[in-house]
Amino acid sequence: MPGTNLTREEAQARARLLTVDSYEIDLDLTGAQEGGTYRSVTTVRFDSAEHGAETFIDLVAPAVHEVVLNGHPQDVAAVFRDSRIALRHLHEGPNELTVVADCEYTNTGEGLHRFVDPVDQQTYLYTQFEVPDARRVFANFEQPDLKATFRFTVKAPEGWTVVSNSPTPEPKDNVWHFEPTPRISTYITALIVGPYHSVHSSYEKDGQSVPLGIYCRPSLAEFLDADAVFEVTRQGFDWFQEKFDYAYPFAKYDQLFVPEFNAGAMENAGAVTIRDQYVFRSKVTDAAYETRAETILHELAHMWFGDLVTMEWWNDLWLNESFATYTSIACQAYAPGSKWPQAWTTFANSMKTWAYRQDQLPSTHPIMAEINDLDDVLVNFDGITYAKGASVLKQLVAYVGTDEFFRGVQAYFKRHAFGNTRLTDLLSALEETSGRDLKTWSRAWLETAGINVLRPVIDTDAAGTITSFAVKQEAPALPPGAKGEPVLRPHRIAIGFYDLDGAGRLVRTVRVELDVDGEFTAVRELVGKHRPAVVLLNDDDLTYAKVRLDEESLRTVTEHLGDFTDSLPRALCWASAWDMTRDGELPTRDYLSLVLSGIGKESDIGVVQSLHRQVKLALDLYAAPEWRETGLTQWTDATLAHLRSSEAGSDHQLAWARAFAATARTPQQLDLLQALLEGRDSIEGLAVDTELRWAFLERLAATGVYDEEEIAAELARDRTAAGERHAATARAARPTPEAKAEAWESVVESGALPNAVQEAVIGGFVQTDQRELLAPYTEKYFAAVKGVWESRSHEVAQQIAVGLYPALQVSAETLDATDAWLDSAAPNAALRRLVLESRAGVERALKARAADAAAS
Repeated sequence: MPGTNLTREEAQARARLLTVDSYEIDLDLTGAQEGGTYRSVTTVRFDSAEHGAETFIDLVAPAVHEVVLNGHPQDVAAVFRDSRIALRHLHEGPNELTVVADCEYTNTGEGLHRFVDPVDQQTYLYTQFEVPDARRVFANFEQPDLKATFRFTVKAPEGWTVVSNSPTPEPKDNVWHFEPTPRISTYITALIVGPYHSVHSSYEKDGQSVPLGIYCRPSLAEFLDADAVFEVTRQGFDWFQEKFDYAYPFAKYDQLFVPEFNAGAMENAGAVTIRDQYVFRSKVTDAAYETRAETILHELAHMWFGDLVTMEWWNDLWLNESFATYTSIACQAYAPGSKWPQAWTTFANSMKTWAYRQDQLPSTHPIMAEINDLDDVLVNFDGITYAKGASVLKQLVAYVGTDEFFRGVQAYFKRHAFGNTRLTDLLSALEETSGRDLKTWSRAWLETAGINVLRPVIDTDAAGTITSFAVKQEAPALPPGAKGEPVLRPHRIAIGFYDLDGAGRLVRTVRVELDVDGEFTAVRELVGKHRPAVVLLNDDDLTYAKVRLDEESLRTVTEHLGDFTDSLPRALCWASAWDMTRDGELPTRDYLSLVLSGIGKESDIGVVQSLHRQVKLALDLYAAPEWRETGLTQWTDATLAHLRSSEAGSDHQLAWARAFAATARTPQQLDLLQALLEGRDSIEGLAVDTELRWAFLERLAATGVYDEEEIAAELARDRTAAGERHAATARAARPTPEAKAEAWESVVESGALPNAVQEAVIGGFVQTDQRELLAPYTEKYFAAVKGVWESRSHEVAQQIAVGLYPALQVSAETLDATDAWLDSAAPNAALRRLVLESRAGVERALKARAADAAAS
């Protein structure tokens, strides 16, 4: 098959034929400082079920020098094509293959990524193999169910560090000979190579000792808060080992903060790579530490769910990611001594809003998606795979019981250790421990797409006593183009009654928990009770559904949203209001009024920052154009007022400083930013440190106050990789045709930028108050995007396809241009999906704008 794709049928056929025993991989990285290519030698031993059979092994390499199968040299030109090496005339039973190739360093965050730190001019390498990129470094059978042991031998420059899945040995003549790994999948093998700084410790408990390591570049060492990272890691070890009843399954646990990483982190067995933006160079809010902790715990949970027990094929990717997401949040919420017991509040206000958005796109799909090939899975790391799946797992825990859930998980790990599984294997274990039949639940929740809406239906008498109470469930039509039919589902929910106390606080007075199924579910327990000020369906956020407030509750919430005594019901109401705004049920101007009335009482800094992002998005995309400037003025004035009134040095003060910088627009506001940046003015407690300086400067560049001279001067103050990215953003943000043309050329036409710099340029290029300046690039986007997709690697092509789509050009003309391109360009399924998702954003914005205009 041409190209680099692999179908599920091909993988299944190869799995039926082969059993893989071991890999020995020898890499010569001594030329890494100069770049180019490196020598890769792979010896793989495997069994074939048939004599004379034919299959293939995967390799993406610019040159293959030798292919030797069972002692017989092969004609390289005849057997190597399109990322595959044909293996013909296999022996029944044992076979041995050796492949000698030159492989390439990348700057895209895929395969073996190479980065040169501008601070010390040293080179730092790391691998990123999920989904199919181990084949960029060594020849292998690139699918998760062909597990094997891996023995790496690496030659590297003197003084460098080499880290892999197995413990790091002492080098001999600058060669590191690693011990073989346990049986694992190709995509979780790893190498991290370079003159990294490291801090070491161990996890000790009940006779168990696990070596722990934390690594980063020396230029970040002064900012590395290793003790805090170790603290969260040990908390995770304690909680997961107790809940899973299975000891950590690998020989050591290293966490490596690496540059230009495309994702948050990657669960390589015993050698987790994490984006080094999590080494904070400047003051950040506690929400950033909470997010980092969740990432750390998410990857640690993968050591069991994903690495110890691995999906058979990528259609169960959701189970890997959902399980890690659910258990990481649960660990934060419930582990003794956790600093983030309100983690479910953050989940409700961030992860679930991501899921709700994804589930209303034309690309919505069942949680257990049909993954036909690698192209499918590469675009499936989405809000359904992570956030909806985790929400549904939370629902499943409520449905079967927490203890029963974890007893099932324990049986699952013991039964399938170092093997591969399907969803049915986990459900069978849970059925055994819970006594519940989960087949119907699975069909309803995992095999269908879309989102339900829950509404209260309440009747009261003249005295305010409830005479009937029911939960109405709706199944809205799926978006046009989505596959499947809307369905009503079984939900486990709690219903909370909230009343104002004497101090004006909203406190919960009644809670009932029940199963909801079908269109109407009567709740007899609530009949005869006094109707409260607020009725909150899905209290405690047990299920996955959009929730609507009745009119009386909405009136109370509009006036008193900030008065809930607990953060989770506040977050649920904030999320419901945002969802109504996106759906065109709540005009943007009313959403802004709601936020302005309640945000000052919101104590949860993560919720505050989410509201900042949502208000800006609503004003940029969902506000009626003729009212937008009025709304932006109200919002920016409010951000400055909150900045000045927030407690000196607090997280809220920092968050409001960033919110103010994001929309500062008048000469007086921009003068204040400039004065704060240049030290001519100050706000008590606000440290205008490195990252905040860049936030101010980027806004000043985007508004034309600063130009190249000021950007270059700031970069001279911060001659780091982060500084270079910020400078790239600021240059692309300048409001001139020349700046836009330069940015476009560097990203779309040249294509030489590293992944992280390209992302920074795209972020600067797209400025919401530069719509007219960006309008000519709609036509250019559609002329270029297919060629970009077909000529670039997946990660950088996806950045361009999504980041440069003309999402700010909210008009019927943009929809028409998109439709014309879809009809004529014949993009493959993955690119079509990404463009359709972006088109849906424009369509939603048009609907929301109409609702906002009608409110005038």
